[in-house]
Amino acid sequence: MQRYLNQKLKIYNSLTGNKETFEPINNGHVGMYVCGPTVYNYVHLGNCRTFISFDLIFRYLKHLGYKVRYVRNITDAGHLENDADEGEDRIAKKARLEQIEPMEVVQRYTVDFHNTLNRFNNLPPSIEPTATGHIIEQINIIKEILDKGFAYEVNGSVYFDVIKFNQTSRYGKLSGRNIEDLIHNTRELDGQSDKKSPQDFALWKKAEPQHIMRWPSPWSDGFPGWHLECTAMSTKYLGERFDIHGGGMDLKFPHHECEIAQAEASNGHTPVNYWMHANMLTLNGKKMSKSTGNNILPNEIFTGDNNILSKPFAPAVVRFFILQAHYRSVLDFSNDALLASEKGFYRLMEAVHLLEELPVSSETSGFDLTQWQQKCYDAMNDDFNSPVLIANLFEAVKFINQVKEQKAEISAEDRESLKTTMHSFVFDVLGLIDVTASQENSTDKLSGVVELLIKLRAEARANKDFATSDKIRDELAAMGIQLKDGKEGTTFSVS
Repeated sequence: MQRYLNQKLKIYNSLTGNKETFEPINNGHVGMYVCGPTVYNYVHLGNCRTFISFDLIFRYLKHLGYKVRYVRNITDAGHLENDADEGEDRIAKKARLEQIEPMEVVQRYTVDFHNTLNRFNNLPPSIEPTATGHIIEQINIIKEILDKGFAYEVNGSVYFDVIKFNQTSRYGKLSGRNIEDLIHNTRELDGQSDKKSPQDFALWKKAEPQHIMRWPSPWSDGFPGWHLECTAMSTKYLGERFDIHGGGMDLKFPHHECEIAQAEASNGHTPVNYWMHANMLTLNGKKMSKSTGNNILPNEIFTGDNNILSKPFAPAVVRFFILQAHYRSVLDFSNDALLASEKGFYRLMEAVHLLEELPVSSETSGFDLTQWQQKCYDAMNDDFNSPVLIANLFEAVKFINQVKEQKAEISAEDRESLKTTMHSFVFDVLGLIDVTASQENSTDKLSGVVELLIKLRAEARANKDFATSDKIRDELAAMGIQLKDGKEGTTFSVS
């Protein structure tokens, strides 16, 4: 697999606004950090798109032969309402509303998060640290920032001094904002805030008496600011400087901007070489929102229990749909788009099956395999362009069908090479699952269950228990399974 490392991968860097040739800090190794979920509710589809996008990136880097340490955190404390420094902790609020412990909330929705990503066939990260598991590391970073004069303590809370930091660095370089505009567009403090400036953000908050989640610190019993956990955990597991930091576009400001400021203030240099951001997902052309009802959860898609889609869709089909758009583009989720993706998905799987039995000839005609393989790599090397990769895969699908119809030919050697490349990109890189195989397995199980019921019905008839016999027949008929009695026994058909 090391032979693929010579591929020239380009990554769009949100920090510079350019596609840049990827050069890892340590040759052959990649350190990647992705902001994980705040586990206070069921994971929504927009989050899933982000994590599927970075799963694709993780998979391709591994495919190229890199040894990747992928760190994705779980936020289980410190994320206040509206991403602000005031208000209630999102997890504590959920716990209060449901009258359970905050860690019960964390456990419930962390399990949901893992189960949902498993169904999408996401690979687990190398390390999945939690905010509450790294309170000591966060306190130590606050001490460093205070010692270097970029933070101040007021009434038991500690705030990052954005104005002072901006004198020696640039706050806003990731999001393209400048401090003067930020100051001009924010309201004056109301006199009740401990902050020197509205732009300052909390590193540590003193807990109010009613605040459930609290830890001791040199400043007060309280909790860390939301932005701090990612700086603490990325630094601990990837070092003061690492290769890739990813997340949703909505995290660019203020979350990632604050991460850069914290790291530079404590370590003296920029923390990340390549910043990557996945774009948003809309539903029927509108922003997803629980309050308006324009929202759908992954499990509602899989079961069909919703008022938006015409039928259930398999997780693999939804994943395929998501990867048909580039991770940096806005993607609109709709019933028609999913139906079209489902057709394409099954066409792709059918071609993969056909490859196994494709007749071979002495040579290949009508298809330049080497050129096609490089086109697949060129697509992924261009900032992980999965839609172009998928278009290339369908060129191969067309060729496979032509060979089947005897309109083209393929040699035995090329068939094996095409099979290897198709499997690598379809299953290893795109992470798709061949659900047609599982459907066949389900059909086999159904046959076994029906055959068992046929035997029980035969025993009932032999015992002249016609009520049970008729009930088995009628119940199966109601489910669309028709029994037919003949000289050689009973057979069934599914309508």
